Amino acid sequence: MMLAAPAAAVAQTPDDAPESAAIVVTGAGLPLPPGTPAYGSVVIPRERLMDSASGRIENLLGDVAGFQQFRRSDSRSSNPSNQGATLRALGGNASSRTLVLLDGVPVADPFFGYIPFSALVPDRLSVVRVTRGGGIGAFGAGAVAGTIELASATRDQLPGLSASAFYGSRDATELSAGLTQDLGGGYVSVSGRWDRGDGFQTTPEDQRVAATVPAAYDGWSTNLRAVAPLSATSELQVRATLFEDRRTLRFAGADSMSQGQDASIRYISRGAWQIDALAYLQARNFSNIVISSNAPFRKSLDQRNTPSTGIGGKIELRPPVGAAHLLRLGVDTRFATGDMYEDAYNANVAANPRTFLRHAGGEQWTRGLFFEDDWTPEALGGKLVLTGGARADRWSIRGGFYDQVNAATGAATETRFADRSDWAFSGRAGLLYHASTAVAVRASAYSGFRLPTLNELYRPFVVFPITTQANDRLNPEKLKGAEAGIDLTPAPGVTLSATGFYNRLDDAIANVTLTATTRRRQNVQRIVAKGIELTAAARMGDVSLSASYAYSDSSVRAPGTALDGMRPAQVPRHMASATLGYAPVNGPSLSGTVRYVGRQYEDDLQSDVLPDALTVDAVARLPVGRSVSLVARGENLFDERVVTRNAGGSIDLGTPRTLWIGISWRG
Repeated sequence: MMLAAPAAAVAQTPDDAPESAAIVVTGAGLPLPPGTPAYGSVVIPRERLMDSASGRIENLLGDVAGFQQFRRSDSRSSNPSNQGATLRALGGNASSRTLVLLDGVPVADPFFGYIPFSALVPDRLSVVRVTRGGGIGAFGAGAVAGTIELASATRDQLPGLSASAFYGSRDATELSAGLTQDLGGGYVSVSGRWDRGDGFQTTPEDQRVAATVPAAYDGWSTNLRAVAPLSATSELQVRATLFEDRRTLRFAGADSMSQGQDASIRYISRGAWQIDALAYLQARNFSNIVISSNAPFRKSLDQRNTPSTGIGGKIELRPPVGAAHLLRLGVDTRFATGDMYEDAYNANVAANPRTFLRHAGGEQWTRGLFFEDDWTPEALGGKLVLTGGARADRWSIRGGFYDQVNAATGAATETRFADRSDWAFSGRAGLLYHASTAVAVRASAYSGFRLPTLNELYRPFVVFPITTQANDRLNPEKLKGAEAGIDLTPAPGVTLSATGFYNRLDDAIANVTLTATTRRRQNVQRIVAKGIELTAAARMGDVSLSASYAYSDSSVRAPGTALDGMRPAQVPRHMASATLGYAPVNGPSLSGTVRYVGRQYEDDLQSDVLPDALTVDAVARLPVGRSVSLVARGENLFDERVVTRNAGGSIDLGTPRTLWIGISWRG
């Protein structure tokens, strides 16, 4: 089972049919530009997405070394607000520095910037393309650490009816089903998943108290996707997703909830003038209860309501400018607004009275223009591709406020923050040269920016005993980077890739330590990350091997402070992943995955260590009929102790050995 390969090897390019041809609905986007491989993308194909030990997209993304969340936990045992995605060892905080797109639509929460991984079910996807670095290009603002593009499964990949049921360790269950039917010249697909579990103890045995409980979880999601032809070369794609996720972390009553209702509509034209136009709406909410870690373990904070809304769209045109050029022109916009309602409590009093009522929020708006051209000089016979483009973005942060009411006296304080706006200019350029059929070299340089999220600007948070303060004066992060690499195909079915990179993130937003119990979000002068990324994939008959390794030398530059020269929080130097698979046609299949994450630090001052960890997963599949398979899955088979949080010795642990048995049916 091949897990990762250079993007050029799996780029899906729908046929460009003339008007007189039969209508063929694909459900895909426009073909990838020829310059895409210049930015060193790596893909995770559908066969891998359908066959993982955990069945969770965030763990599958770990196949691409360098991908990480703020913490090492997955979406069963981590607070949702920790689930920011990043690449290239830029670390720092829980907001996503990587732009995650589903069918071209940003999926990050409009208020927090976290990714709702539990709602992104792998078997609904066709392919995942990960671009580490590469600038923001035509994707939009926010891709300072790279881009993760998720593409929905196409009609030929979706069975008419599918279902699966799994039972796992600690009374865990996972149920999913999908129905896809042709309708007119198009199709409609409906799918859903529900999973729950009693959870494992995230707290080490010697730190457990009477209030300690396992990390129970219960979540569901459902997805509707419809694709309808409008002509022989154009189609309309509609998608709607509903999800809800509930978790309990560490202490009884420490419950969190996230939910969302997302919808998008997309028009694709593959005619002489190629067009990709989309619009989307996101409605999200989040709540979280913080329990004091001191006896008698009463409620200290109820973040009871955080409604947020995201609205956006994009229009991209590809005019017919000749076979040697692929020109992209377009505009995009993104609007986010959100509010935080929370109540503080006195956990030291038996009555556990409410002390303060707080309300904070604001809004953001970005509007961008972009162009990009990929040029394949005819004189060189297609061996060379040059690509380059630029963006201009107008951003604004406005309406920020923080109100607090004393619950006992009724005394109120109201704070209003100044509105801000500015222009941001960015660009990228790259080249890809095929020296032979077996050797290709590439190089690129790029820039980008990311606005601070509403969460970073206006919402303080507590992970007892540490309070992290918000900062309404945060500046946008600005990235400049360059990379060079080589792609080798020494034999059919064998690909090797190496990339060296240098990235500089100016005004990087970090959680900076002020006192033993207080941190504050601040812009540090810059984070500099440089390193090497290696990728290999091979298929020999029924056997496949895939491997990925990333070495990162990352440091904070903050002259005159204690941070200067230190490694950013949550950033390991070494990350690696390898998968060996055996998958004969119509026979039993087996795959095993080994992942390694090096030592990293919990905090910016490198006082709390998270040790390195080596985990092993496996999946076995036994066909028992034409459409039915028995499946066994194992996570962390050797029960490696994975430390996910260390706050002065107060430790949280990641997923222990977890075994699953189930049945899968694809009609």
